[in-house]
Amino acid sequence: MNITDVGHLTSDEDEGEDKVEAAAKKEGKTAKEITNFYFKIFKDDLKKLNISLPNKFPKASEHIKEQIDLIKILKKKGFTYTTSDGIYYNTSKFKDYGKFSRIGKQEAGKRVSMKEKKNITDFVLWKFSNPPGKRQQEYNPKKYGANFKIGYPGWHLECSAMSMKYLGEHFDIHTGGQEHIQIHHQNEIAQSEAATGKKFVNYWLHTAWLTNKGEKISKSKGGLFTISELEKKDFPPLIFRYLCLTANYNTPLDFSLESLEAAKTSYNNLKNKILELKTKDEVKTHPILIKEYKTKFLEKINDDLNIPSALALIWDLLKEKNINNKDKLNLILTFDKVLGLDLNKIKIEKINSKIKDLIKQRELARKNKDFKKADLIRDELLKMNIILEDTKSGVKWKKKS
Repeated sequence: MNITDVGHLTSDEDEGEDKVEAAAKKEGKTAKEITNFYFKIFKDDLKKLNISLPNKFPKASEHIKEQIDLIKILKKKGFTYTTSDGIYYNTSKFKDYGKFSRIGKQEAGKRVSMKEKKNITDFVLWKFSNPPGKRQQEYNPKKYGANFKIGYPGWHLECSAMSMKYLGEHFDIHTGGQEHIQIHHQNEIAQSEAATGKKFVNYWLHTAWLTNKGEKISKSKGGLFTISELEKKDFPPLIFRYLCLTANYNTPLDFSLESLEAAKTSYNNLKNKILELKTKDEVKTHPILIKEYKTKFLEKINDDLNIPSALALIWDLLKEKNINNKDKLNLILTFDKVLGLDLNKIKIEKINSKIKDLIKQRELARKNKDFKKADLIRDELLKMNIILEDTKSGVKWKKKS
């Protein structure tokens, strides 16, 4: 997973200020302090969400040599030109430019002003520092055997250089947001394939946006929360994970505290069902059904990662009358190795003698038709985070999540 800690401007079209430099000025910190601070939060959140960490987190600021080496190759092959503010990639030299994102003919001014660009789709590989010394993060190419001005890499360049270093010149899967299709990923393909002469990536998996009331979620429009903020609102991280599993990666997911509340209810119901499976029953399992459910689960996750259908299959399995509780539990825990909902960590909770005694007192009050006293005891238990549920088979309790 590439970490862009330098060179990503506030506009994707090589305009504006470096995002890290801007944040450093705003918060009165060094660029390194800013990136380290948010990178730590990011990694902590990944762990909270049960997301497997990548083997490598290459930072752009630590791979300047690789990026300059890539520029040198592109320059030698005739894919670059120099302007007063940087070194640019000439998209007219790459015959398939635009094929990936299906972009048609663009006119100057439609996306960004031309300035010294030869083509509207050309993009910066190396931005010059004008004048040098004002930025916190700038680099001297001469240190790496390149004869061009002091500056910093372009965002598109970073991703190609770091990806190819750790995954090779050609690899299988590249992911990213759908907003990167037209510019960023198109540019990655152009510069990588121009440099190597090989196909860059086999499969592109583009995630759709997290939305709020149908619009892309953002701080400026509201409706955006950090994982820590959600925790303070009594939404554990795995509740958000459960919500994400209800929509495929390539379809928008509308987020709100209401939708999160619904996910919380579903996730807690699932955990309660798992607890029920830990009790023995006399049902005989039909062996063929075990195989059928495993096959169905694999079919669903292999169908472009159709996780919502895979999650729905678990609910179908819970209703299955021809599989006993033990076998259901084993199947679900196997499936959860993909879903990552920590269903293997659910334990039968115990209550202390005081709570047990209050539950007995309430049952006695109900038996004697003293419903006022029964309600008072229920309220007292609720203050102790114990929720009671009256069923045909007797009272059941659970801890408030």
